[in-house]
Amino acid sequence: MAHHKSAKKRIRQTARRTEVNGARVGRIRTFVKNVEAAIAGGDKTAAAAAFKEAQPELHRGAQAGVMHANTVGRKLSRLNARIKAMA
Repeated sequence: MAHHKSAKKRIRQTARRTEVNGARVGRIRTFVKNVEAAIAGGDKTAAAAAFKEAQPELHRGAQAGVMHANTVGRKLSRLNARIKAMA
């Protein structure tokens, strides 16, 4: 257990950040799942619309530091390729 005032503060801050970051990651996962579901459903317009909603959410995650920028780029690229490949 922390004994210094600054260490106790760091524990409080870390707990708060962990909660916020967990919520951010969960939100990103939800948006990606929506795109995945639209792709699986075979509806190209719905998939494109879901992708447009997911894109800024993923970029926000990268900006906040909960996801690496390259990971976000890779995920978006793969999702977009799958949408374009739809008949």
